[in-house]
Amino acid sequence: MSSYWLSETPPERAQVTVEDPEVVIVGAGVTGCAAALRLAQAGKRVRLHDARGVAEGASGRNGGFALRGMPTAFDVTAESVGEAEAVALTAWTERAIDSIESLAGDAFRRVGSLRVAVDEEERVELRAEYEALVAAGFAAEWVDRFEPPYEDRFTAALRHVPDGVLQPARWVRRLAGHAAAAGVEIREHSRVSSLEELGGATVVVCTDGYPSGLLGSIEGLIIPTRGQVIATEPVPERVFEVPHYGRHGFDYWHQTPDGRIVAGGFRDVSFDSEFTADERLTEPVQSALQAFVNGLLGRELRVDYAWAGIFGMVMDFLPVVGRVPGLDDVWVAGGYSGHGNVLGFACGELVAAAVSGAEDPLLRHFAPARLLNLGS
Repeated sequence: MSSYWLSETPPERAQVTVEDPEVVIVGAGVTGCAAALRLAQAGKRVRLHDARGVAEGASGRNGGFALRGMPTAFDVTAESVGEAEAVALTAWTERAIDSIESLAGDAFRRVGSLRVAVDEEERVELRAEYEALVAAGFAAEWVDRFEPPYEDRFTAALRHVPDGVLQPARWVRRLAGHAAAAGVEIREHSRVSSLEELGGATVVVCTDGYPSGLLGSIEGLIIPTRGQVIATEPVPERVFEVPHYGRHGFDYWHQTPDGRIVAGGFRDVSFDSEFTADERLTEPVQSALQAFVNGLLGRELRVDYAWAGIFGMVMDFLPVVGRVPGLDDVWVAGGYSGHGNVLGFACGELVAAAVSGAEDPLLRHFAPARLLNLGS
């Protein structure tokens, strides 16, 4: 079984050779490709490495959601960093979605998203986030009830209007094409084992939860976490074209244009085993996913694809972007806590700007050095 997203044939792209690169990027997922593109556009000589192929890590192995905001709800983020900063962070991610839409073509559909409540407690939490978003001036809609057959399954929902859904591998491969056209050399199946082999170049590590061995004192503090996903046979009913997610993000699902139900999550049925860098599928999670989609449609569905990807979890649920403590001219961008399709792109652009000398004020929230305290 393999990723549905990666089943497409990769498109052709320009073949580029860069001599004596100024910046070497490790990881050709969404973050690495976004950073490479922006650095090349800024006039830098850039080489991009990946141990596999473009988008073959988490960027081609996720659920395909494009969500604004941080991994925590808007009101929870405001409690953590302050309301003004939460507003700035959310607006920044909305701008990132706009940029994705401008670059992704048919790999992105702006359909909004539904964060659903499965019980009264979650309904109260969603209502608090809805009211906070509206008070801050963001587009949001309240869904007070569901139509049959889901009226007893979900008690309410919050519609995030700017959100969308991706074919994430197609999107990142297209982004890599833009980077190559801008002059980036992309070396696939090229593992970087040590910083020493990269000479004097500035290094940007963009592997999120996949261990790189390049991050010195913070290695392992972006915690590898497995996410498992399935895609069913095509079904004729058009039921879930909008991305849905509930139970605090432990369940997430939507329907592809060809009718498949893509569903992921259920890490909580086997919590301890899912903090790993192993992409192996496990029976408890796969069984839970299959039972879930069968329950949604009211009949047994064939599973045509099943896959796992590794994302980086951070204890304070904020990304990790900036200089790596104790290492000269080594930068990192990762730690998206399962929210990486938009944050990964946005942080790729953010780290590229910083490497070019334009450090955004938002970076103060994402400082890698804070992991040394979080991990103690």
